Amino acid sequence: MSGPDSDQWSDPTTEPASIDVDREQGVTLVWADHDVSRFELLELRVNCPCAECRERRRAGETIWPRAAAPQPLRLIDARLVGAFGIAFDWNDGHSTGIYTWDVLRRWAGA
Repeated sequence: MSGPDSDQWSDPTTEPASIDVDREQGVTLVWADHDVSRFELLELRVNCPCAECRERRRAGETIWPRAAAPQPLRLIDARLVGAFGIAFDWNDGHSTGIYTWDVLRRWAGA
């Protein structure tokens, strides 16, 4: 049986070696294999993986900008979520999406 300290919880091949957050432009991840992935803020915001945004996308609703959303879109803060992802606080008040490393790596390869 695997415990919380086992390798199944933290795969170094899917964790970035470095993270650069530009609050006005986007996020750059450099992976352990030296691949570089860049994500613009709009791309991250409209693809937010939280339950609320997923439901809005299913319903065909706009994720951003919403009514009275501040312009331009900006990041207020970014924080690591354990060893498996990153979360953002947006200037529109949204902050519940957790972007996992494996999902970001797949998005970059798409």
